Amino acid sequence: MNILRSVFDFPGLLEKEQFCNGRMSETGFWDDREKALETVATLKAFQCWTIPVKEIEIILGDLETAVELLEFEEDARLSEETSEKLTELEKKLNSLEFRQMLSGPHDRNNSILTIRPGAGGIDSQDWAEMLLRMYMHWSEKQEFLTEILSLQTGEEAGIREAVISVKGLFSYGYLRAENGIHRLVRKSPFDQNHRRHTSFASVFSIPELDESVEIKIRNDDIKLDTFRASGAGGQHVNKTSSAVRITHLPSGIVVSCQNQRSQFRNRELAMKILRARLYDLEEKKHMEKRAELEGEKKDVSWGNQIRSYVLHPYRMVKDHRTGIETSGVDNVLSGDIQHFIEAYLRMEN
Repeated sequence: MNILRSVFDFPGLLEKEQFCNGRMSETGFWDDREKALETVATLKAFQCWTIPVKEIEIILGDLETAVELLEFEEDARLSEETSEKLTELEKKLNSLEFRQMLSGPHDRNNSILTIRPGAGGIDSQDWAEMLLRMYMHWSEKQEFLTEILSLQTGEEAGIREAVISVKGLFSYGYLRAENGIHRLVRKSPFDQNHRRHTSFASVFSIPELDESVEIKIRNDDIKLDTFRASGAGGQHVNKTSSAVRITHLPSGIVVSCQNQRSQFRNRELAMKILRARLYDLEEKKHMEKRAELEGEKKDVSWGNQIRSYVLHPYRMVKDHRTGIETSGVDNVLSGDIQHFIEAYLRMEN
């Protein structure tokens, strides 16, 4: 137990946790909502370590007692319970070890996820919408909060682009494992002859940056356009030009946000996305330059086929990077993708 406490600096974490709890118990804590939410987020960051360590220590204590009893007298039921406790301990230690691996500069950050259809027409637009639902379900399983920042629907079906915010500790650390091209093979529901079609969609995750990361954007470098947000018709049609499109002229990056009622709020969110994309662009340039200096031919682009989802003529999902596959296609499309994510991140480390 002492080793576990020292590895994670448990006393220091407990002290910081107690400090945050003290702040939250102060009168008027919620008067400044922004600062209050920052404190809550900080507390969760500490508790993601303190809670599992406490749970592990309880299990270790139970196991120590059980071993002493079993040495004194054999007990089949107690022996079975001890075996179950050992399995639970192993899972919690593996989870804690995996979380410690997420040590990238922005792995703890929230994530901005963009999904776009590729080649395949209506089928790919429908596939992009299926992926959107998959990630929404996955976020719910992880107890992350999601917000659709921009959604462009297809003319006949599916979506042309979706940008969502995924808020939660290690959101970006997880979702960066999903960057790349996702391939779907199925009988097309849009083909009268029900022929087999292959569709593609890209998934692109970037970290949401806090104000400590300096990204300079000159007013002269951006072009701001406003337009009416698309809706489902009737009362949902936006009658004012609240949607915002920002073009960063030097890089050619275009971002849009239309899901907020306020033009000011849409502009604020669009600028946040633009900052994140510019930062990501600079990171990619740095990686390319380093690879060139090291004489390595590394493909640092995100546009690689990383996973195939086959619904016909057989049912299978296969991750091409790790070789992990499963026949539980429905479960995967319902958000059961954590095993793919963890396998890739473990391999990467």
